[in-house]
Amino acid sequence: MKKLLLFLLLTYKSTLLGQTILTSFPLDLTHSKENNQILTVENIRTHNVFVFATDKKNITILKYNSALFLTDQYSLQVNQNCKSLIGYSFGEDGNPTLYWSSEGFNTILIVKYYLENKTCEILNFKYSFWDQDVVASFQKNNMFYILSKYKYKQALNVHTFRDKKVEERIFDFSGFKFQNQNTQFLTFNQVIIKNPIEKIEVDDYNPLYKSTKKSKVYMLEDEIILTLDHNSKKTQVFELNLKSHDLNEKTFIQSSLQTPKKISNSFYQDGKLYQINASESELLLDIKDFNTSQTIKSVKVSENETISFNNSPLIIQKDNRKPIELKKTKNFLEHLFLLDIGLSVFKKNLNTLIAVAGTPKEEEPYKPSALDYEFFGGNVPYIYHSESVYFESILDSNFEFIHQKEEPHAIDNIFYFLNINKKITSKSILKFKDFYILGYYDNIAKQYIMRKFTDGFF
Repeated sequence: MKKLLLFLLLTYKSTLLGQTILTSFPLDLTHSKENNQILTVENIRTHNVFVFATDKKNITILKYNSALFLTDQYSLQVNQNCKSLIGYSFGEDGNPTLYWSSEGFNTILIVKYYLENKTCEILNFKYSFWDQDVVASFQKNNMFYILSKYKYKQALNVHTFRDKKVEERIFDFSGFKFQNQNTQFLTFNQVIIKNPIEKIEVDDYNPLYKSTKKSKVYMLEDEIILTLDHNSKKTQVFELNLKSHDLNEKTFIQSSLQTPKKISNSFYQDGKLYQINASESELLLDIKDFNTSQTIKSVKVSENETISFNNSPLIIQKDNRKPIELKKTKNFLEHLFLLDIGLSVFKKNLNTLIAVAGTPKEEEPYKPSALDYEFFGGNVPYIYHSESVYFESILDSNFEFIHQKEEPHAIDNIFYFLNINKKITSKSILKFKDFYILGYYDNIAKQYIMRKFTDGFF
């Protein structure tokens, strides 16, 4: 399915959107572009910024201080058996450890780099994933995590990589009950095979194609939260505690609508669970306290009413055409009901931004007509059609809906910049202090470049 990034990106027609070059470094990534990777990361303890730039044969490590002045660099060859850079961590000495993987995660190469004397220490972590599938990876508190699911056991496995140490935690779901909206019992694996788990970034805006997924994981300080919305009547939540190894379940019932036939989803953000559900004639949004399950706010609108809590037009986009505005709530709900519903929630200063959306369930190939065959001479390309709908709302710190002109976010500016600079490769985005850094490789100038992006128009 085509990935939808940001609807607002398509509405901006401004000139230069929030960009300042911070620094550049000559770098010759001369090998296959498919093997080029660049990670721009922060050591959250020291606030030094590191760049890990690798191609098929070599890796270059650049170290910048918190003022983004280059203070050290180190280049060496990479191991040819493990060429995919999958994560990093930082030790107490401030030096990085990188994690390299072979195909299929059969071998993970752990390499500790000592920049002060330009040496490295290599460890092989051989772990068989033959009975598991890697679901997601996380970076948190200078550590690296891999989340995997078992193929034959009802369990998730969390590997924690801390410098040169690896810890494993298995969370068993076999003792919990899972049902669909028809009250049919399912196994945990049946739920997540049909609804694959999507990783959500807790501190950044998440594209709508992610937020409309039915199974989502959120990495917090010492726990992972898993939300399951396969049953439109409720949100089933699990807390995977990484310290105590406890696995706890919570259930948040979706509010009822006049018709039982409905679609629903949820989104976790900052101790709140946002639940959305809709029918062809109604839309309802609930905000609940995650710890107490108490409803903080609830808004409901029917097809004949005007949506009063939106801060943007009701937008529909078909294929890659220009988005257009839907004037009536009824039209919006009719389109929304045919799609995968979801919402993305993002904290910006004291306000909370909420995007309510429907994204394509599945893209079906267009069936060519006789005229198509005549025009293309028998070689008819695959043509995919998709449709998405969307609107945005803003809540203040008291959870009251407000209406104000919303300037583009820094992340919007980054995607706009990337959209008009197609030749940029090996890009990496870092949230640093009160702005974002886009790090990327300029193939023409053969340089690694950092650009600063902030909110607003420039």
